[in-house]
Amino acid sequence: MRGRDQETGEFLGESRSQNRREALEVLALGETLVELTPAQLARLPIPEGMLEHIEYTKRITSHGARKRQLAFLAKQMRREEDETLDAIRNALDANSETSRREVAIMNRMERWRERLLAEGDVALGELLDEHPEADRQGLRTLVRNALAEKAKNKPPRAYREIYQVLRELMLVPVLSAAAEVGGDDDADDVDGDDAQD
Repeated sequence: MRGRDQETGEFLGESRSQNRREALEVLALGETLVELTPAQLARLPIPEGMLEHIEYTKRITSHGARKRQLAFLAKQMRREEDETLDAIRNALDANSETSRREVAIMNRMERWRERLLAEGDVALGELLDEHPEADRQGLRTLVRNALAEKAKNKPPRAYREIYQVLRELMLVPVLSAAAEVGGDDDADDVDGDDAQD
């Protein structure tokens, strides 16, 4: 039990409720870290010892054992300096903001691709107004090929290539600028896979 100051009568130290809230916050942070991919973990300022505990926790699949291991991970994390945990939280927040921006740009690329296929030269003209460095003839050819593929029920090769061209125009410059300013390597994580196709 915590004591009281003899002169003022105030309690010394933090309350049990405050300690419990802080412990639960660390546990939630541990759960978040366990759900991240190795590439995402590599971008965070996680001490080596803690990283080993996180990797071990990821391998456990049994519900009860995983819950116990998460509690142990949280206990190990509470032994770290507050500055270390704050740095991890800040890095997670920065990464989530970058991810939201990337998703917004990818959605914009999808809309442009659909407009190019639906509106043809009208949409192409508007795209070239925004991105004059784009290859007009190359995009026009890709749009024509994508429409022909769709009509013949062929694999959507040109459809995917349009997405790659739009990615180079819209997403890569934004990620490069963010990497220069923030010093992070987000450009390496956004690959040109056709998951949105």
